[in-house]
Amino acid sequence: MSEKKYVYHFAEGNANMKMLLGGKGANLAEMSRIGLPVPPGFIVTTEACRDFIAQGQQFPAGLKEEVQTAMKQLEGELGRCFGGENDLLLISVRSGSPVSMPGMMDTVLNLGLNDRTVEALAKDSGNETFALDCYRRLLTMFGDVVLGVEHDKFAAIYDSEKHRVGVSFDYQLTPDSLRRIINDYKDLIAAAGAHPFPQDPMEQLFMSIFAVFNSWQNDRAVIYRKLHKIPDDYGTAVNIQAMVFGNMGEGSGSGVAFSRNPSTGEKALYGEYLLNAQGEDIVAGIRTPKPISLLKEELPEIYDQFAEKSDFIEKHYKNMQDMEFTVERGKLWILQTRNGKRTAAASVRIAVNMAEEGLISKEEAIMSVDAGQLSQLLHRQIDPQAEVQVIAAGLPASPGAASGTVVFDSEQAHQMTKNGAKVILVRTETTPDDIQGIVAAQGILTSRGGMTSHAAVVARGMGKCCVCGCEAIKIDYINKVFTVDDLTIKEGDTISIDGTQGHVVLGEVPMVEPELSPEFMQLSKWADDIRTLSVRANADNPADAARAIELGATGIGLCRTEHMFMDPQRLPLVQAMILAENAAQRQEALGKLLPVQQQDFYDIFKTMDGLPVTMRLLDPPLHEFLPDATKLAVEICTMEFTKAPQSEIDEKKRLLDIIETLAERNPMLGNRGCRLGITFPEIYEMQAEAIFHAAAQLCKEGCCPVPEIEIPLISDNRELTYIRKLILRAKDKVEKETGIVVECKIGVMIELPRAALIADELAVQADFFCFGTNDLTQATLGFSRDDAEGTFMPAYLEKKIFIESPFIVIDRTGVGKLMQMAVDNGRSVKPDLLIGICGEQGGEPGSIEFCHLTGLDYVSCSPFRIPIARIAAAQAKIKHEHDIEGDFNTH
Repeated sequence: MSEKKYVYHFAEGNANMKMLLGGKGANLAEMSRIGLPVPPGFIVTTEACRDFIAQGQQFPAGLKEEVQTAMKQLEGELGRCFGGENDLLLISVRSGSPVSMPGMMDTVLNLGLNDRTVEALAKDSGNETFALDCYRRLLTMFGDVVLGVEHDKFAAIYDSEKHRVGVSFDYQLTPDSLRRIINDYKDLIAAAGAHPFPQDPMEQLFMSIFAVFNSWQNDRAVIYRKLHKIPDDYGTAVNIQAMVFGNMGEGSGSGVAFSRNPSTGEKALYGEYLLNAQGEDIVAGIRTPKPISLLKEELPEIYDQFAEKSDFIEKHYKNMQDMEFTVERGKLWILQTRNGKRTAAASVRIAVNMAEEGLISKEEAIMSVDAGQLSQLLHRQIDPQAEVQVIAAGLPASPGAASGTVVFDSEQAHQMTKNGAKVILVRTETTPDDIQGIVAAQGILTSRGGMTSHAAVVARGMGKCCVCGCEAIKIDYINKVFTVDDLTIKEGDTISIDGTQGHVVLGEVPMVEPELSPEFMQLSKWADDIRTLSVRANADNPADAARAIELGATGIGLCRTEHMFMDPQRLPLVQAMILAENAAQRQEALGKLLPVQQQDFYDIFKTMDGLPVTMRLLDPPLHEFLPDATKLAVEICTMEFTKAPQSEIDEKKRLLDIIETLAERNPMLGNRGCRLGITFPEIYEMQAEAIFHAAAQLCKEGCCPVPEIEIPLISDNRELTYIRKLILRAKDKVEKETGIVVECKIGVMIELPRAALIADELAVQADFFCFGTNDLTQATLGFSRDDAEGTFMPAYLEKKIFIESPFIVIDRTGVGKLMQMAVDNGRSVKPDLLIGICGEQGGEPGSIEFCHLTGLDYVSCSPFRIPIARIAAAQAKIKHEHDIEGDFNTH
């Protein structure tokens, strides 16, 4: 026997053991511990799975003996016999990793049935149809999950028999029909050649455990872990539990329910059930279930019991719960509970409501929200003023709206999206094998299944809109069409779906932006009271600035002034400045640009009245403002061929010569940033004058502009000295002209490793630092972001060389060390030195946590990521100072 303990009975575990027992197993143990009516069972640990994988898919020593001993104990506890002819015990085998992975792993029910015990079950239950249907289900699941026979082949046999005898539902089949199906299933399994269906119940059990362990490594599990950043070495536990049956007549049934609405957060039981059905019928979407509110009419005592248990469970776990239950001949069993997946809107509402109910603290409410999921709050909706043609209605499984071309195959959806298409995945029902298509699609539409079907659960978790159970659409996979009455929609046609209303709409429709809920505003206010990091926005125009304020920004951390130059009406002025043949011509062109820039800065300062605005001086190389050299050369050849006026040809050639003179082999490391301000100082002087004139004008109008001028791409203190003097010269000039003194900080963008290394020198002159982590990451790793993400980065992530892209999440061990060094050295010179970050990582929760730990003053991100940043900044403070971990997190 092994010294390790691989098997735990439910009574031996609790909720804190999920790394060993898996989330499902730990919850089953906890549920048993607090007195819920849970069918008894035991758990094979995640450690057994890890050892199984490490030993080359071999059961570790002692595991089989522990399982056999646990089965004997279970038999004694229930007074039933596994594989016996009287008082038959059947079991379920389910996977359960430490982190919820819905639909990614495999389940087998009714284990222990064979040609002999099915007769015992018929005798015990007094219901031959029930017993044969259980056997039929076992053969389907075991054949699919354990033996690898395609599920569709079982379905074809099943549907063929129903069609032959003229029935619609499984419970309408007679014993004779079920026996024919069972025999055909066994023939199908035998013909597959891998392994005949085992008649020995213990062999069934060990083969199922083997299959569950193996399923940890299947493609869909790997994809899901990669998508949700779940470590590969967690492994999965195996939960072995006595079966209870919801398909023993109309007094029995199965259901899935949430203690609160997972789409809206409303405090009310939300879910579905089917009478005379097992739980898999609901999850698989084979029959469209009924809303749980109707259970109050059909089985009122059971409904009242379940409502009471639901309230008890939620109060115990202090989180919205996703529960599975079965009613067996009038007795309620709770099969499972776990923290329920929910939309971002529901997550926020539930968190705030629970805090206001006194169930959790404000800190716990903030930690219960997945900050990364909050982008869902900004999903578009169909414009309510638009005239739309609703062609079908289903269940509103996941909110939001999307338009796209119809695609029926997940692989094709994946490929089309890679080529830039936007698609709506249309399926009868989805399975875990559809994960790539779901990830790729704008939205998902299914003709079967309910609010807790695979499609609904996965879509809600990803924040994608989804309509399920749309029975009006009839899908023809062979001809790649679906029909609604007389209307035919072909693959490639465009439709829209509304996951909030459950509508399917013909064609593309106009969308509107959503409004933030009062609960979100409340949660954000709590977060603002807690966090120490300020949250600014990257914004280049008044519209983005206004949106940033609306979303809670406390300033602008990056205004890219070059974006103002790209306006089609201004580009000729910029080009005239670049093409100037002497200083006088350049000054003339800059003189025309100055009032344009001044108006830009005026509008942004006015929008952000009283809030800081970081203006980055011109950064990109000048050739980016000129036409493409290749296209211009072709244009010249065409002009010569068509004998255009020579003066026009000569002007084009002069332009081409200038473009070629300015062209660089590696522009990212070329004449850009502060180097541009040193070689063409008049450009930076013009921008500085425009900033100070705009600020002075607003001061006259009674406003309070707070400009911060940022110098990009500094690598040497002498660069900073030169540009700073230039800016101060412009400041003095404007003050003399206007008589108004404008307070202004002059700072450095830290985006080169050398700047981080000499931060103490730079801090002598700099009023602030701001990390430009996009370029800092490129320079530190030697990666071109655009090239890396299109070529080798996917391979790096696939092969686990990088766990996450450093262009999305701060590389703490490389870039992060440079940042920490710059912070420490800079503040050794100026203890109150203002320091922030404005790269893409400034809106990513893990990076925000790092910024908090590093001691930054602010993060800056795109306006639509501000809700994420506000919550994530508070979560970082809570996690590291209040010691509240993410146990409340819905992931």
